[in-house]
Amino acid sequence: MLRERNQTFKLLFIGVDFSLSLFAFASATLLHFGILAPWKAHTIIADTGGTFPLASLFPEAWHAVITYSYLGLLVAIVQIIAFIAIDLYHPRRGLRPWREIIAILRGVILGIIAVLALLFFYRGTSYSRMVILYTAAINVLYISLGHLMLRSVLERLRSRGYNLRKVLIIGTGPNAQRLLETLERHAIYGYQVVGLIGPRSTLPPALRKRVLGNLNSMARVARQQAVNMVVYALPHEQDTVDRLRLVMNFCDQEGLDFRIVPHMVELITARSRIEDMDGLPLLTIRDTPLHNGYNQFLKRVFDLGFASAFLFLAAPLFGLIALLIKIGSRGPVFFTQDRIGLDNKVFRVYKFRSMVVQTAQSSDTTWGSANDNRVTAIGAFLRKTSLDEIPQFINVLRGEMSIVGPRPERPHFVDQFRNQYNHYMRRHAARAGITGWAQIQGLRGDTSI
Repeated sequence: MLRERNQTFKLLFIGVDFSLSLFAFASATLLHFGILAPWKAHTIIADTGGTFPLASLFPEAWHAVITYSYLGLLVAIVQIIAFIAIDLYHPRRGLRPWREIIAILRGVILGIIAVLALLFFYRGTSYSRMVILYTAAINVLYISLGHLMLRSVLERLRSRGYNLRKVLIIGTGPNAQRLLETLERHAIYGYQVVGLIGPRSTLPPALRKRVLGNLNSMARVARQQAVNMVVYALPHEQDTVDRLRLVMNFCDQEGLDFRIVPHMVELITARSRIEDMDGLPLLTIRDTPLHNGYNQFLKRVFDLGFASAFLFLAAPLFGLIALLIKIGSRGPVFFTQDRIGLDNKVFRVYKFRSMVVQTAQSSDTTWGSANDNRVTAIGAFLRKTSLDEIPQFINVLRGEMSIVGPRPERPHFVDQFRNQYNHYMRRHAARAGITGWAQIQGLRGDTSI
């Protein structure tokens, strides 16, 4: 019955998204051909054979809505397929709103790319690509608001006892207690804990009444309470393969959902993942989005496109800065230095020289300061405006850096910081960037640590 209700909610979301996609396309068409087009006072007769309602307001726009109606239908259908492909409609209780909006954005981008690809091969009717792009932007807004409203209604229903999943927790240790407190603190997630299975002695007095029996009485309790899901949360000292198989087999026989809270719960994060190595499961404790090949490809394409365009457009500025550096002080135009990048590999970073020529050892081990007397007159301007970083777009083309990412540091300071700051070396799991969080916060290389 609960699965049927989940299916009903899934179909409800699909129906709402389909309708909102059609509405977004109509809004985009009205925006492009009406609001953003020159105002015209005359009315028109639509192709349907009669006067179209509201045709006197933005007549060409309303005519376009009818003319492109087949395209709107295509957009809506492809959009739903894209959402299904990214598993947007899979029930995820406790999903944070911003994560759902990001998923919607991904689905809309995928859907619009698919629509543009399909239309590339169809030349039957001319159409405006801008309408498709407007549709994508409006779709993100409409569907995000639609999902938030539906989630709000669903949460109200759950708070009143509807669409709840009854949960039986196996275990009374710290992880079981933490799970119980979390689910009861967030009732809107839609889980109702019927009780615990295990010894009462490990529980505080206030929770001992929640124990419904031991493993021998698990089957009876689960049937009496009509549970939908069993969560195995035995502590390490009580866990055995036989006990785990006993609970798993029971859930299989009864058709119950089964979940496990691992012993290493403190180490596992939302970015952990399990991969199969010839039948042997390997748990990756800490993963990053850029380990995904698809994300790597998209980011690399963006980096190459942006860096190429920027260097082409900035070529005159490039030459002017080089000339000013040569006039201002003796020495080379560029300054190169070893930095630590992706996977702790050393690479040579390029910058416009902003200081007087110095020994390699001095530049590699000396931290810059706001009033550094080594900075030249033109160098002070370059550093203040960050124009000294422009040559790093060459590093981007070489694949050593990215547009956005953690700033690369010198080996001397990496060896120093890795022992001073916890998790400092995690920054090298991503390609170093020209700009990143530190620059957004107004921090630069001469900022005091």
